[in-house]
Amino acid sequence: MTTTLSVPSLVADALTHYRTALAPEFATLEKARTGAGDAEFSPAFRLPEPSAALERFFSVSGIAVADLPDYRGHRLRLLDLMRNPGTRTTKTLASLTIVARAVRHITDTGERIMIVTPSSANKATALRDAVQRAVASGLVTADQLQITSVVPAASVAKLWSSALSEDPELRARNPLVVHDGAEPAAVKDLATAFVTTHAHELRRRYGVRLWYTLGLDNYRAADLLRAFAERDLLPRTASRTHVHSVSSAFGLLGHDLGHAAVARAGSVPLPSARYFLVQHLGTPDMVLSLRHGSHSRDNLPTYHRDPGDGLYRQDTDPHFPASTFDPDEQLDATFYTRRPVTSARMDPLIAAHGGGGVVVSLHECLNRYAQIRRMLADTGAALPADPRRLREWSLVMALTGTLNAADRGLLPDSDDVLVHGSGSYTCDDYRPVPAHRRVTADDAKDLARHVTAAVRAAARPA
Repeated sequence: MTTTLSVPSLVADALTHYRTALAPEFATLEKARTGAGDAEFSPAFRLPEPSAALERFFSVSGIAVADLPDYRGHRLRLLDLMRNPGTRTTKTLASLTIVARAVRHITDTGERIMIVTPSSANKATALRDAVQRAVASGLVTADQLQITSVVPAASVAKLWSSALSEDPELRARNPLVVHDGAEPAAVKDLATAFVTTHAHELRRRYGVRLWYTLGLDNYRAADLLRAFAERDLLPRTASRTHVHSVSSAFGLLGHDLGHAAVARAGSVPLPSARYFLVQHLGTPDMVLSLRHGSHSRDNLPTYHRDPGDGLYRQDTDPHFPASTFDPDEQLDATFYTRRPVTSARMDPLIAAHGGGGVVVSLHECLNRYAQIRRMLADTGAALPADPRRLREWSLVMALTGTLNAADRGLLPDSDDVLVHGSGSYTCDDYRPVPAHRRVTADDAKDLARHVTAAVRAAARPA
């Protein structure tokens, strides 16, 4: 059975809940925001006034809960955060909230905004979709709100084509920039260096604000609504395990904040939350930190090649794959963050309330694929028969991790398990952005050239 929640009915209150939940921390954050320099610019945590246009804008942000078959005595459910057909990932809700804040700032001040975001792919797709929706809904014009996305070369096949890349005028205003660095996560350093160096000059010359949106608080403000969905869609129990495929675990940190917001809203307390992280061998840093107090890959188990079938195997630590095609594999480019600073927040949460983590391999995901496809058949998040058509593995990773953890006795004791469905799409859901509709940047100077051209395009008289 699947039940759904219309998120637009909650979004208008989201930032109020956010301010209440953060209390003194929020006051400090707002003070820092108002006194920030151009490079630290961030709009106020306010949404536009309610309107039919705002309803249209938020209409793709629904959340659903679906029952899954029980497994080894565990009651399993799916929290479906992938219902926007323009993204198929959980990044939709946070991106809509970020863009709505930008719209409010533009409406209140008349200032133009250029969003700047580094991304492994999905965040860029979702923010570009939200900018396009804001323009199409009539909340702003294409000259008032723009976006520059900086993505690693390894992720280009996951970038969704849309009007922002297909329409020549919109493409000129909203550059999609590819950086071919040694590490995919270097796009964060590149975007940060550009904003730090050029934000003041772009504002002085063109009157445009650069907004670097990657900060945790921009996402917690929306992800806390997962807790309100839990309140409205799930039964009351004593405890619940939340399973999530993570790179930095922004979503779970938002859910934790939502717990405080639900309590302050006067609702019946939510079940005690036990967070269970799922990662892959390319970036297992949060599980390593949880297990060993360090992100060092020296703490990975040693794999030995099996001469019989050619697989690499280990049996010393059940929190890591028992088998893999390659100990250095990159299962999905979505998960690209190394040494995430959020481990310092997640590790104490799990230590205090229970939880854990597990790392999965492509071989394990493929072994589970038919089983998982059967589990999801009636949920609205069905998988293709051929796994080679899958382009986003987050959901399959999360369920593989759940089943592996159950088999190995790693899942915490709780009344049920809620798998956060953060992303799943196939090659049939989108068209990749072709190379001639992207640009490249090796350094901050290159990036500044592209952004300046986009800002000038938007500043031209009609």
